[in-house]
Amino acid sequence: MQTYKRATRVAELIQRTVAEIIRNFQDIDTAVVSITEVVLSDDLLNCKVYFSVFGDEEVRKKNEIILRTNVKEIRHQLALKLNLRRTPEILLYYDDSSQRAAKIIDILDKIKEGSL
Repeated sequence: MQTYKRATRVAELIQRTVAEIIRNFQDIDTAVVSITEVVLSDDLLNCKVYFSVFGDEEVRKKNEIILRTNVKEIRHQLALKLNLRRTPEILLYYDDSSQRAAKIIDILDKIKEGSL
């Protein structure tokens, strides 16, 4: 049986809960927004929430603005849903790893075809 740090278990719970919270936002298009990772400090006071937006730059900016303006509401809803002594401060980070992976695949395809 593998043991996990408390911060890791709570981070997984926060990831699921934040995803559930943003699904209830009216303005955001939840089909294109995904919570990719949550990194929680060992003292459970600071939380980095990484999100990804699928779509063009305009869709990304629109949804990122909505998330950033509602970060206090997300934290408030998180406090209501989780039974933690203190709700961690939330810092939002855009995760562009899927876009970078798509570029790498495109470059590899071009190399394979011999057009690069």
